[in-house]
Amino acid sequence: MVGMTMMRTWVEPVVAGSQLASAFYDTALLLVVKNYYNQTNSTAPSHLMQDAQQKAVSNFYIIYNLVLGLSPLVSAYGLSKLGDKVHRKIPICLPLLGYLGSKSLLLLLILLDWPIEVMYGAAAFNGLTGGFTTFWAGIMALGSLGSSESRRSLRLIIIELVYGLAGFLGSMASGYLFVGFSDRYREGTVLVSCSIACYAFCLLYSIFVLIVPKSAPSCTAKAKGVEEVGGQVPACTGAAESAQPSESSSKAPVTPSKFIIILLFVAAILYDLAVVGAMNVLPLFLLREPLSWNAVQIGYGNAAGYAIFITSFLGVFVFSKYLRDITMIIIGVVSFTVGVLIMVFVRWTFLFYIARAVMLFALIPLPTIRSMLSKHVEGSSYGKVFVLLQLSLVITGVVTSTVFNKIYQSTLNWYSSFCFILSFLAGCLSLLPLSIVAIKQRSTTGSFQILTK
Repeated sequence: MVGMTMMRTWVEPVVAGSQLASAFYDTALLLVVKNYYNQTNSTAPSHLMQDAQQKAVSNFYIIYNLVLGLSPLVSAYGLSKLGDKVHRKIPICLPLLGYLGSKSLLLLLILLDWPIEVMYGAAAFNGLTGGFTTFWAGIMALGSLGSSESRRSLRLIIIELVYGLAGFLGSMASGYLFVGFSDRYREGTVLVSCSIACYAFCLLYSIFVLIVPKSAPSCTAKAKGVEEVGGQVPACTGAAESAQPSESSSKAPVTPSKFIIILLFVAAILYDLAVVGAMNVLPLFLLREPLSWNAVQIGYGNAAGYAIFITSFLGVFVFSKYLRDITMIIIGVVSFTVGVLIMVFVRWTFLFYIARAVMLFALIPLPTIRSMLSKHVEGSSYGKVFVLLQLSLVITGVVTSTVFNKIYQSTLNWYSSFCFILSFLAGCLSLLPLSIVAIKQRSTTGSFQILTK
């Protein structure tokens, strides 16, 4: 009975189902938009068709990502605050309802031949119900609540692993589902229907099955509790030690510097800028020469991206035994930065997969930064802190998406990989605040202790 109750606290089924649905939807939307602009530009000369399509698809995604990114600003903080004060499932269930409604509009667009601009309304509805900003902050809050400080980095990366595995499977299948039933149904109908079914499952599971876990006691709480009865405090291990290793076990940990929290926010924003900048133009880059990928190849390419979730999990699983959080973050940033530099020179399919392979630890930075932040705040504030970080990342993503898409259009006929160079530079900049955090922690923990446990 206890085991069954414990299983009902797992957020992994919601994460897996929603990401499987998202992988289906992302492929469907890209190919539906591509086909739409193929038709509208069908009278253009063949040598101009590809560039015209690229710019049309890019312009669509500029507006779509702006609406999708800015609309959660209206509701995200309020929903997360409700989650902290009223019920933890609010920031999860309401965004899932928004996902269900907005994805249904894409199905109606395919079946009823609606104009592609309908998807701007779908993006707005998705964002006003919280969107990914609120949903992921809610997931991270539940994951942090049920884990101890010493295992929190591993707990959060496990959630990311489930997210990635579901995305990997969804991407592998999405290309086939998009075209596989075109003889009986319109292209994309089956794929979008599968996406809607997955979101419906997640919503029902969250409402009727999922249980909010009880907060795991922190070292601070243990210290206070033992002091009240006059006992001795047992030493905290793992990640808790990494936060304040020089403190005596008879004292509660000192509140970390706000300066470190600010630096972690800055590092996360700069790193997200680098990732979003590269990943936003990557689908467009794959559609045109010299690669000119089809639906199945795009599915394989997306799957290669999701494989990073597996390698990043394995990295945290091994590194967390020997290295501090800040060291793991730096390793992840370097992995992505070197990989995106290789992407600059991609002209053949095999080189694309080499670049993806070098990015094997690229997922480590953001969940590990969230883990570090969670150790600096009370459990009752997890939702607010995570949503503030997520909102910062969303605003960064919106601005980055718009700017990089415009830069991509401007450099399309000059050097289509130019955006990857900018992404490489942004990744290098994110190492600066991380280095300051490492130096600051080293000054309080002793020489080289910040690198290893």
